[in-house]
Amino acid sequence: QVQLVESGGGSVQAGGSLRLSCAVSGSIYGINDMEWYRQAPGNQRELVAGVSSGGSTNYADFVKDRFTISRDNVQNTVYLQMNSLKPEDTAVYYCHADVQFTWSSRTRASAWGQGTQVTVSS
Repeated sequence: QVQLVESGGGSVQAGGSLRLSCAVSGSIYGINDMEWYRQAPGNQRELVAGVSSGGSTNYADFVKDRFTISRDNVQNTVYLQMNSLKPEDTAVYYCHADVQFTWSSRTRASAWGQGTQVTVSS
């Protein structure tokens, strides 16, 4: 069993900042890639940013230079620092982790958090 618990969402005015956290717990061997996705009402879930186990990052064009993803491999936690927020960033943000239960890559599984609401007002 693995659990992903997100925190840090909330309401902020345009131009403000929020920091999301996602802690992974459970009997796991390791975590490969970790990502943040978001889904606005009526829209499909979209990738916001990702970070590999080695620290390589990638970002969607719409958040480049505003958001920063990072991870703590000791605490099994991934963060998303969101600056210069815009009303169009309003969405439910989901954490995703590619977890591994043993040394074998065949025991990999996809795990999702429950989502945290981010609301940006103009």
